[in-house]
Amino acid sequence: MNNKTLMDNLRCIPDFPQKGINFRDVTTLFKNPECLNIMVDELYEMYRNKGITKIVGIESRGFVLSSALAVRLGAGVVLCRKPGKLPAETVKENYTKEYGSDTIEIHKDAISSEDVVLLHDDLLATGGTMRAAYNLVKKFNPKEILVNFIIEITDEGLHGRDAFEKDTEVTTLITV
Repeated sequence: MNNKTLMDNLRCIPDFPQKGINFRDVTTLFKNPECLNIMVDELYEMYRNKGITKIVGIESRGFVLSSALAVRLGAGVVLCRKPGKLPAETVKENYTKEYGSDTIEIHKDAISSEDVVLLHDDLLATGGTMRAAYNLVKKFNPKEILVNFIIEITDEGLHGRDAFEKDTEVTTLITV
């Protein structure tokens, strides 16, 4: 899609968090009311007929649009968080990152087998965190799992979509 207003407002910070990385900063999109409306409208159009019942927002930037979209779709929001952040019993998924391992959690009672789940995060680079979230949500055996990002980075030799099976629906609002 690459909406011109979104592209014009997306901040790119060279050499952050380390030399050679061009960090795409979505906070410039979140703070701009026009951009926020464009993103929610585009997501709504993508998913309004998909029967979404739960949107899983990935910590922390994934919480922003998952909440706004859930209101429009009449869906619930599920928080996918780092360990120790959720107060009730959780289901966990461990995964490997570039520089070690990590864990994410969702409340044990957050998703049912009747749910159609949309996983949402801000950025698709290598796909590692979202793949872990996908594996975590699969443990709940929902009817369907869809995956969405605000931005997909392909211009730096990254192939994040390769982390998912070919039949997994992965969508993005911006591809760079």
